[in-house]
Amino acid sequence: EVAGYKKFGINGGASVMLALHKNQCWFATLELLYTQKGSYSRQYFDLKAYAPSMFQDVNPDYPFNPNIKCKLNLDYVEIPLVFHYEDPKTGVAFGLGAAWGRLVYAKEIYNGYRRTTDIRSKTYRTNDWSAIADVKIRLYKGLKLNFRFQYSFVPIRKMTYTTLKTNGNVETWERNQYNNVLTLRLIYSFNEKYTPNTKINKKGERQGTKWVRDTFEPYE
Repeated sequence: EVAGYKKFGINGGASVMLALHKNQCWFATLELLYTQKGSYSRQYFDLKAYAPSMFQDVNPDYPFNPNIKCKLNLDYVEIPLVFHYEDPKTGVAFGLGAAWGRLVYAKEIYNGYRRTTDIRSKTYRTNDWSAIADVKIRLYKGLKLNFRFQYSFVPIRKMTYTTLKTNGNVETWERNQYNNVLTLRLIYSFNEKYTPNTKINKKGERQGTKWVRDTFEPYE
């Protein structure tokens, strides 16, 4: 019930990239990342008159926050595997892959109350399996801008929602929840050789970026 890209997080780590073709246009990339996921929504009605007993798993050690409808922090150690095709002229790469994530931190505020959620409460699945669509744009030699869309294909939890009706009755229903993430990051590739792009088109203009990956070694 909390959708949309409303929460920011960190995505950082290291990766190794292996060329799968002698012309260095197909690559496999294996990453080790620390990724912060979750959701956030401000409260849109007054909960001051509501008793904490209405909500499940309330942690009494934390004060009530009337401004938060939902704030969920889920941190993962994540291992994505992505296969890319890179255009040698423009340096733009498109990739598809999948990732496995291990939950290492969890915190949840729901309707203003801090819940007892943590990594040992089993509120959320320990493992997160997700699909990846990825685009990389070369900015300068090994410096690249990376945009990634990632969506869990296994639910991270089944959530039970409770609503108090105007007639005093309580209605409950269940929904599966998934991680849905957009990532924008900078990547720098070490141990790659680049040469000036000398290819000229019919108009006398350079084809593609100023620098292209050197594919002459060790294949020639």
